[in-house]
Amino acid sequence: MQYDDASRRNERRRFLQAGLLSASAVIARPSRASEPKGERFRFQQVHMGAPWELVLYAASEKAANSAANAAFARIAALDACLSDYQADSELSRLNMTAGTGKAIAVSDDLWRIVTAAHDLSTATDGAFDITVGPLVRLWRRARRYKELPRPEWLAEARAAVGYRLLKLDRTQQTIELTRPDMRLDPGGIAMGYAADEALQVLKQYGVTRAMVDASGDVVCGDAPPDRPGWIVGIAVTGGKGGKPTRYVSLANAALTTSGDTYQFVEVNGVRYSHIVDPRTGVGLTNRATVSIVGPDGITADSVATAASVLGPDRGAKYIESRANLAGHFMWTSDDRIETRETTRLRSYITNG
Repeated sequence: MQYDDASRRNERRRFLQAGLLSASAVIARPSRASEPKGERFRFQQVHMGAPWELVLYAASEKAANSAANAAFARIAALDACLSDYQADSELSRLNMTAGTGKAIAVSDDLWRIVTAAHDLSTATDGAFDITVGPLVRLWRRARRYKELPRPEWLAEARAAVGYRLLKLDRTQQTIELTRPDMRLDPGGIAMGYAADEALQVLKQYGVTRAMVDASGDVVCGDAPPDRPGWIVGIAVTGGKGGKPTRYVSLANAALTTSGDTYQFVEVNGVRYSHIVDPRTGVGLTNRATVSIVGPDGITADSVATAASVLGPDRGAKYIESRANLAGHFMWTSDDRIETRETTRLRSYITNG
């Protein structure tokens, strides 16, 4: 799963053509008269191939612009580090060392992504796996040509996938990709991490009341003035652009969603998601949407993908076992929409 894939680039073009986003300039838009604890501003840019939005409260337009510009600059820097589309990114350079026997010292950002992914892989028995890149590449081709990957291609790709094939030296902060053709894919974790980092930058500029929306991965800081939290809708399964029926109130927490509403391929009457089960090498076919509330974006983002692979039963069990997580599952069964919510989600639900 990539954060910078064709569908998101198409979405970016639609936004740019409509004149709704600018990737080169930040424009502050006060949305109401000054409030006792700051004025509300909204900013939009395109990064990582997708639309990003910052909503924040600041003492002045100048302060808001400075904070937002710094936050977007941090997102752009992370894209340059973590993109697997840019040949000169740090991640791409690391991928090029696969199978060479070299342990590569990496930056703090890449280290945090890979170690967090590896820890979740261990906890979920490989349901989340950052080494899934060779398989993702095959399924991206499948979506393009509307045909399933050949069995021999899947077998070859699967031989290069497996979080146990990563060698991590936590003392030296080095990573070794032990098999030829291994490829790390930061999809399902990078955007959540970037949203966390953007929020941290805003805080460094004195902006604590803020929400970062990374194309649906939402990370919230302190609540808006006179509200207990930021109101965020839970995405629905099925129709594109469907209106949420459940809302959560978040403060210093994140909500991310994983699903196949926009990215899938249908072959011989079977719909295969862009989300690939790293253990089987096959795109998911369960037509599900999983939304996770977590303490930060990197956690919620990656757990949403893992829970999608685990499915409603095992996914909900995993989430219930973690004191800082809550989840909402929605899937189709015999042409019916079914849902499941974990116990802790109830504490976040609001009517708006």
